[in-house]
Amino acid sequence: MSKPVKAGVEGEEQRLHRIRITLTSKNVKSLEKVCSDLIGGAKEKNLQVAGPVRLPTKHLRITTRKTPCGEGSKTWDRFEMRVHKRLIDLHSPSDVVKQITSISIEPGVEVEVTIQDV
Repeated sequence: MSKPVKAGVEGEEQRLHRIRITLTSKNVKSLEKVCSDLIGGAKEKNLQVAGPVRLPTKHLRITTRKTPCGEGSKTWDRFEMRVHKRLIDLHSPSDVVKQITSISIEPGVEVEVTIQDV
């Protein structure tokens, strides 16, 4: 009875999944480095890779008065934070993705992985 269970597990491992990896960061250099590492690892395993797709940069802006009390000249400070985002699509079994995403990820880079059946 154990043989049918193993056959089901092997079939599950070989099933291809569409994996979308979303990378988000404030620092472009570290984001591009993680992208190139992920794509390099996927190409070593001969996987179908699409990306990195560069999504529009979000500009988060805050304008505040310099003086806390409101007296003096009306001078303003303008602060801006830019958030960069990249998408990478893979077609592979889920166990291979664990090996690819086990690379060292730069600090400040957020990784989100979504898996769908094909």
